[in-house]
Amino acid sequence: MEATVLTSVLTSIIVPAAKKASGFLFGAARKAHKTAKMFPELHNNLSSMLKSLESRRPLIAQINQTGTNSVPETFTRTMEDGKKLVERCNKVSHGMWNMWEQRKYANKIMEWEKSLQILLPQLNSANLVAQNQIQNLITTRYAVPYLPSDTLRLDAQLAEIKMKFLTDNTPSMLVLTAPPGCGKTYMAKMLCHDQQVKAKFKDNIFFTTVSENPNIDVQQFCQHAGFRSPALENEEIAAGQNPFLLILDDVPSTSESLLHEFNQINISDSKILVTSRCHFPKFGSPYELQALSKDDALTLFCRSAFPPNTSFNEADFQEELNEIVNHCKKFPLAITTIGGSLCNQPIEKWRLKCTELSQGSILESEESLRVALQGCLDDLNKGMATVNDCFKDLGLFPKNQRIPVAALLDMWTELYEGANDNMSMVNLYELTVRNLASIVITRNKGMDGYYGERFVIQHDMLKLSFQDGGRKQQKTNKAHLVSVSTGESSSTEWHKMDLPKGEVLVLNFQAKNYALPKFMKKMCKLKVLIVTNDGFSPAELSNFELLCSLSNLKRLRLERTSIPLISKESIQSKKQKSIQSKSLKKISLFMCNVREAFGNSSIQIFETFPYLEELHIDYCNDLEKLPTKLCDLIRLKVLSITNLLRLRSCTDLKKLPGSIEKLNKLCFLDIYNCSRIKDLPESIGNRNGLRKINMAQCSRLNELPVSVNDLDQQLEKVTCDEGARNLWESVLSNLDKITVAKEEFNLNWLHRPQN
Repeated sequence: MEATVLTSVLTSIIVPAAKKASGFLFGAARKAHKTAKMFPELHNNLSSMLKSLESRRPLIAQINQTGTNSVPETFTRTMEDGKKLVERCNKVSHGMWNMWEQRKYANKIMEWEKSLQILLPQLNSANLVAQNQIQNLITTRYAVPYLPSDTLRLDAQLAEIKMKFLTDNTPSMLVLTAPPGCGKTYMAKMLCHDQQVKAKFKDNIFFTTVSENPNIDVQQFCQHAGFRSPALENEEIAAGQNPFLLILDDVPSTSESLLHEFNQINISDSKILVTSRCHFPKFGSPYELQALSKDDALTLFCRSAFPPNTSFNEADFQEELNEIVNHCKKFPLAITTIGGSLCNQPIEKWRLKCTELSQGSILESEESLRVALQGCLDDLNKGMATVNDCFKDLGLFPKNQRIPVAALLDMWTELYEGANDNMSMVNLYELTVRNLASIVITRNKGMDGYYGERFVIQHDMLKLSFQDGGRKQQKTNKAHLVSVSTGESSSTEWHKMDLPKGEVLVLNFQAKNYALPKFMKKMCKLKVLIVTNDGFSPAELSNFELLCSLSNLKRLRLERTSIPLISKESIQSKKQKSIQSKSLKKISLFMCNVREAFGNSSIQIFETFPYLEELHIDYCNDLEKLPTKLCDLIRLKVLSITNLLRLRSCTDLKKLPGSIEKLNKLCFLDIYNCSRIKDLPESIGNRNGLRKINMAQCSRLNELPVSVNDLDQQLEKVTCDEGARNLWESVLSNLDKITVAKEEFNLNWLHRPQN
C-alpha cells in the first residue's frame, strides 16, 4: 500500500512537472527555431549593409577634416564589429542541428542593427556640420585675393590677356609663364579685379594657389561652383550654366594631370588661367610675361619705399633710387622686397644698400630672392643632371648677351657623353619650358634644323643665381668649361692661366685687336673654341697659328673677327711642328671678314684644316666668291650643323665655283639671301646626293642650268621666292616639293646687348 501511495504521489508531482517542462522546452525550441530561421536572411542583410556603409568612407574622411571625430570613431568601430560578426556567421552552418548557434548569432546581428540605428542620426548630424565647414573651407580656398587700390597698372599686358578671355572661340585654358618673382600672381589678381572680366564672369571667379593646396579635388570644385563634373571627356555640362573664371596659381611642373582634369570641365565660355614657371606645352602656346619697363620698375619701387603717409621726399633719394633699381634688373620681387626694406629709412641706410649691391650679388643680401629662385632650380636636381649642367653652362656667358644656339650645340655635343645636336636641343627645350632660358628666333623659324638664326637669352637674375652657388666655387685648373671675358683695357695677367683639363674655352672680348692666348697651346684636351667679339666691327685676330698645335680641337666658332692669312713663315716663327690641323672637323664663321683668309695667301685656311667636315659661313659680307680650293676638301660632308651646305646671307657672293661637283657628299645647297648670285653651276645636276635646295631671296637668279632636269626624282624640297617658282615648276613633276618662302625684312639679327 505504501508503494501504491508513493507511486500515486510521484505521479501527481512528476507528471505535471514533466508536462510543464516539456511545454517550456518546446516553446523555447519553437522560439529558437523561429529565430534560427531568420538567421540566413539576417546574415545576408548584414553583408549587404556593410557593403553599402563602405561607400560612406569618403564622408568619414571629410568629417575627420573638420575635427568632429567622436561620431566617426564610433561609426568606424561599429563597422569593424559588423565585419567580425560577418566573419563568424560565415562559419555557422545552416542545418537544423545548428539551430542554437544560428539563434545566438541572429540575436547578435539584431543587436548590432539596433546600435547602428542609434548611430546613424548622429552621423547625419555630424555630416551636416562637416558639409557646412567644408563649404566654408572651399569658399576660402577659392576666394580671390585682395588687390590694393594703388597697385601698379600693367595695362598693355593685361589687355592682351583679357583679349584671350573675353573673345569668343579662344582656348579655355591659358598658361601665363615667367621665372619666379616676375609678377605672374600679381597679373592674375589684376585680371580677377578687372571690371570687364567681372562683368562677364560675375560671381563665378575663383582663385587658388596649387603649390599650397596640392590635393585639389576637381569634383569638389565642381560641386562648390554649382555644376556637376563631366562623366565623359568633352561632355558638355548644363548648357545653361554661367561661365566661370578659375585661376590656378603657382602650378608646379608635377601637376600636369591636374590641369588635364580641370581642362575637361567643358562649360561654354569658361576660362582657366594657369600661372607657372613651366610652359605646359600640351595646353597650347603659353603667354610669356614680359619684363617691367624702366618707368614701371621705378614706379613699383617708389610705391614700396614711399607709402602715402611717409614723411620722406622721393626727390631726396633720386640718385640712390636709380642705382638700386638698376641692381634689381627690373625684377618685381627684388624691387618690392628691397623697396619695402628701405621704407621710412634714413638716407644712410639707402647708401649702405647701394654699397652692398655694388660689391656683391643681390641674392647675397636678400634671402627671400635666393629662396624664390632656388625653387625653379629644384626640378633640375631630380634626375636631370645633364640639363642642370646645361643651365650652369649658360651662366658662363656674359650678361645681356644673346648666346647662339649653334655655339651651345657645339659645346654640349663634345662635353656630355652620348650627346648630339638633337639631344642637346631637347635639353635646351627642358630649360625653356621651365623659364630658365628663352629662345629668340630672328627669322627662318624651323628651317631644316638650321639653328644659325636662333639665340638663347637668360634673365640676369637667373645668371646671378648660378653665380651665387654655381661653378664659381670650382677651381679653374679643374674646370672642363672655361669662359674668359675681357675689354680693351684688360690686364694681360690672365694670359698666364693654366687649364690642363679644359675641354671648352669661350673667349669674349671687346677690342679692335685680339691675340689668342698662348696658354691655349698647353690645353691638350681642348675640343671646342668659341671666340666672340662684342664690338660692332670685326676685330683683327692674331696668334691664329696656335690652332694647329691643338691636337684634340674639333670645333671652332668665330664671331665678328677678321680671319688672318696664314703663312709658312708665321707658323715657323711660332716653332710649330705642322702647318696643318688633323683634328679640326667643324668651323663656324659669323659676321667675319674672310676675304684675306680665302684669298691667294701662301697657305689658305682650307690647306691648314684639310680634314674639315663642316663649314658655316654666315653674314660674311666681304665674300665675293668661293675659292676653288674649297672643293678640294675631299672629306667635307656638310657646311652646317645638320649635314647641309649653307652659304648664308653672303650678300656680295656673286658665283659658286664650278668645281662644286667635287663635293660628292653634298646633300643640301643653301644660298639663302645671296642676292648677287645670278646663276647656279652648270654641273649642279650631277650631284647624285643633292636632296634640298634653298634659294630664297636670290632675286638675280632668273634661270636654271639645263642639268637641273636630272634632279627631278632625287630632289625632296626646293625653297624659293614666288618669282622663281615658275622655273622649278617646269623641272619638277611633283609640285608639292616646291615651297615659296615668305619675304622677311627685319634687323633682329643685328641686336646688340643693352646695358
